[in-house]
Amino acid sequence: MAADAVATAEIRGALAGLRRATGLPVAFGGAVGPGAAQIRISELSGTATAALRSLVVTSGTGLGGRAVALGRACAVPDYSSSRRISHEYDAPVAAEGLRSVLAVPLVVRHRVRGVLYGALRTAQPLGDRALAGAVAAAREVERALAVRDEARGLLAALRPAVPEPGAGQEHVREAHAALRALAPRIADPELRAELLAACALLTAPAPQGSPGLAPRELDVLTWVATGATNAAVADRLGLRPETVKGYLRAAMRKLGAHTRGEAVTAARRAGVLP
Repeated sequence: MAADAVATAEIRGALAGLRRATGLPVAFGGAVGPGAAQIRISELSGTATAALRSLVVTSGTGLGGRAVALGRACAVPDYSSSRRISHEYDAPVAAEGLRSVLAVPLVVRHRVRGVLYGALRTAQPLGDRALAGAVAAAREVERALAVRDEARGLLAALRPAVPEPGAGQEHVREAHAALRALAPRIADPELRAELLAACALLTAPAPQGSPGLAPRELDVLTWVATGATNAAVADRLGLRPETVKGYLRAAMRKLGAHTRGEAVTAARRAGVLP
């Protein structure tokens, strides 16, 4: 079963944070295969054996499969004796010495992408801290996956063809603004660089002596060029309206412009906006 490589990478990065947030000594997880109702456990943290590695969990079975089927976090105080789950995976769980276990599904746009687990080697109810920490860790992974999906979607939409000058120009400007707004939210440096390179494809080559706009100044000006108000720009970029005004004033000064419209025109002439 080929697992979701993007989800696998995010799960790998989340395990240490899950252990810190929950206080649980063991964390593990895996991604769902494309088009399959199965999770392959591939990422382990704090384990003493490899018993759980490559374990394939089917939706509806065991604790993780139950979490996937229900679409919510599930926990058992003693895995081996619990009557709330099926017991297809008792052997590898026992080999690792796990007793109290929780599982949280990763759901992005109504689709399960994987499961995060946390566990103790003693049988006891898991408290609110553990459950809340595991859910918070899962939400972080879900947000990261949603951002990466959005980025990949934008790149895929742009790759078929770059419109000729004047053709669908408003669409190009909106895509350029969306890409620049998305880039700072992406932790993966390669994907972020790919997005910014795609932005560059949408603008004309900058002539020598073009103004050196700071990244945030260009982000603000990019959204201003779509007709967005300062308040709308602030909301889109996660900034305060006063901060947006400051960036816009700085960009106008560098471009020698006295109005928003002049700044946009000068930026396009300089090749930094499409």
